Amino acid sequence: MTSKPLFRVLAPVAPAMADDIVQIWFNDQPLNVPSGRSVAAALLAAGVQRFRATPVSGAPRAPYCMMGACFECLVEIDGVPSRQSCLVSVRDGMRIHSQEGASDLPPMSYTTKESVHGR
Repeated sequence: MTSKPLFRVLAPVAPAMADDIVQIWFNDQPLNVPSGRSVAAALLAAGVQRFRATPVSGAPRAPYCMMGACFECLVEIDGVPSRQSCLVSVRDGMRIHSQEGASDLPPMSYTTKESVHGR
């Protein structure tokens, strides 16, 4: 049984120019992808099917909603973990790694009170 891809690439409105292609790295493998796409869309079009593993069971996950609501597309981008790949645009030289299980986020520094209202 062969599975059909979940997403398919639509034909571009205008012919792609050579400078419309950027090189990104996914798990240390170079990929040439069209610029102007989200990281999730570019990786899916390049054939990537597994973006992360769940923290509890290690089950593979890939983008689901493509609009930032589901958190299934979390990856590490340029050393920053837990980035929603559907909300980040690709850029030349970007380094992306699949996220394996839970990932610690860098601590945030708060310079204001508890809320913007000072409460």
